[in-house]
Amino acid sequence: QLQLVESGGGLVQPGGSLRLSCAASGFNLGYYTISWFRQAPGKEREGVSSVSPTDRTYYADSVKGRFTISSDKAKNTVYLQMNSLQPGDTALYYCATPRGSGPLYGNTWSYPSNYAYWGQGTQVTVSS
Repeated sequence: QLQLVESGGGLVQPGGSLRLSCAASGFNLGYYTISWFRQAPGKEREGVSSVSPTDRTYYADSVKGRFTISSDKAKNTVYLQMNSLQPGDTALYYCATPRGSGPLYGNTWSYPSNYAYWGQGTQVTVSS
């Protein structure tokens, strides 16, 4: 059974860092696009970053230069390193993967409707 489990969230001061992990089971993430989304209260779910099966990476404009996505295929885990965190980054962070293997092209990585499997989420709160 395909499963995604996020971890690593927490409370951090502005300017701080966190590393989120997305552990995959039931499939080999080396063949799949894995993406991070976030959702703040009262807001729509938005795409944060994505990594393709060939390790091509994508980022939302709001996190470029601050967040880095990476994939450890040996551990079947995707990471999101978040630096220079701001209060606006406060949200519930999810990882997700589409139903089928292969890449997503253009900006389609950021559309939640393209994803069939989601983790339970991990809360990130940036506050002093």
